[in-house]
Amino acid sequence: MKVIICGAGQVGWQIARHLSGENNDVTVVDSNPDLVRRATDTLDVQGLCGFASYPDILERAGARDADMIIAATHSDEVNMVTCQVAHSVFAISRKIARLRSQSYLDAIYSDLYRRDHMPIDVVISPEKEVAEAALQRLAAPAAFDTETFLTGRAKLLGLRLEEDCPVVNTPLRQLSDLFSTLRVVVLAVRRDGRLFAPEAADQLFVGDECYVFAPNEDIPRTLEVFGKESHKQERVVILGGGNVGLAVAKALEAKGRGIRAKVIERDRRIAERAADALERTIVLNGDALDRSILNEAGISRADAVLCVTDDDKTNMLAAVRAKSEGCPFAIALINDPTLVPLLQPIGVDAYINPRATTVSSILRHIRHGRVRGVYSIGDAEAEVIEAQVMSTSSIAGTMIRDIDFPEGVLVGAVQKGDKILKPTGAMRIEEGDVIVIFAMASDVERVEQLLQVSIDFF
Repeated sequence: MKVIICGAGQVGWQIARHLSGENNDVTVVDSNPDLVRRATDTLDVQGLCGFASYPDILERAGARDADMIIAATHSDEVNMVTCQVAHSVFAISRKIARLRSQSYLDAIYSDLYRRDHMPIDVVISPEKEVAEAALQRLAAPAAFDTETFLTGRAKLLGLRLEEDCPVVNTPLRQLSDLFSTLRVVVLAVRRDGRLFAPEAADQLFVGDECYVFAPNEDIPRTLEVFGKESHKQERVVILGGGNVGLAVAKALEAKGRGIRAKVIERDRRIAERAADALERTIVLNGDALDRSILNEAGISRADAVLCVTDDDKTNMLAAVRAKSEGCPFAIALINDPTLVPLLQPIGVDAYINPRATTVSSILRHIRHGRVRGVYSIGDAEAEVIEAQVMSTSSIAGTMIRDIDFPEGVLVGAVQKGDKILKPTGAMRIEEGDVIVIFAMASDVERVEQLLQVSIDFF
C-alpha cells in the first residue's frame, strides 16, 4: 500500500513508524526540513520538504498512484486543502484529516465533508479524542491507563501493583486456577521500563505495571484481586479551560448524576469563553499553581484533579500541588513521553498521552477491513486490536492453541454472539467471532496476516 503522510510532527512520525514497519510504501511531507530529515533518518520512509497542499509537491510525493493520504499538519486549513487537492487532482481514494478547530467539527456543518464539497473520508479531532480519554480515566480512578472495547462492554486497564496487592509473587497460571470464573487476562507487563507479554509461569511483582483485559461485569472483582479500590468521582477540579478542559466539563454536565466540576483557567479570555459555554460548572480565573485558587476551588474536598493545560510541566506541578493540598487522585496531560517515567515518583496517578490517543484513532481507520478497534500502548510499543474473524482467515475454525501466533501475542477475549468469553487453548475460533489481541509492535503485521485484514477502498 502506498501512503502519503502530510506532517512529520509527533503524530505523523508515529503513523509513519507504524506503516513503514509493516512494509508499506510511505512518503512523509513537511515544510520543516529538520522534521523530514528526522523521519528519513530514523524510519524506512521517503521524505519530501514542501507544503503538503501544493499540487506539485503532492505530485512529487507520488500522489498519482497513492492509495491513501493522511493530512496531519498543524494547520486545519492546510489539512483540508490537502484532502481537496488529493481528491480533485489525484483521485486518491482514502483521505484522513486531523482537524482541531471546534467550528469545523460542529455536527451541524458535517455536510462540509461530503465528496461533492470538501471530500474527507475520516475527520480526526485530537481534542475530542483526548477529552474522551480523560473521561475514561476519571471513570476508572484505580487505573493509570484505560480503553474500552467490544462496543463498550469490556475494558483494558493499566494497573500499578503496590505492596498490598494480594496476587504479587503469584504465577499467572495459578491466578487462573484461583479465580477460574473471573474473565480477566493479563495481556502485558511493564517491568523496569520494558514492556512484554507474560507467559503462564511468570509472576507479578511490586512495582509492575500490568495491562489487564476484562468485561465490565468482572471489573469490580478484578480491581479487588489486584488490590485496587473503586471510588466514585463526584467532585472534579479541571485545571485548564481550553478545548480539552471545556469538552470534559461539558461531558460531565451532560452526565449529571450529582457530578460537580470546577474549572481553573489562567487566561481571562479563555475562562470567560468557558464560563459562557457551561451551565452548572464554576469557572475560576487564576493560576493552577496558586494554592489560594486551588483552595477556592475546594481541592482538598475534590475526588480528582484533571490537569489539561497546554504545558506538560505545568500539568505535572499542578498535579503535585493538588495532591499536597489533599486531593487523592491526579491525572495529567503529558505530550512528551520521556516525562512519563517521572510521574509515579512524584505521585501523579494517571496520565493522558494525546499523541497515543490520536495515533490509536487514526490506526482504527487505517486498518479498515474487519478491525473494529486499535489502541496504541506506551510510545507505540504495542497494540491491542479488536477484529471480527472472517471466513477467509486462517484462524477461522482453529483452536487457539493451534494458531501460529508470534511469542509476543496474547488473546484477551473472544466474543461469540452476545457472550464475552475468557480464551482457553481449547477454544475454537469461528467465523463471525470478535477477538481482542495484544501484540508487540513488531508482531502486528503477522497478526494482521493471520486475520487477513486488508484496507478496503471505496
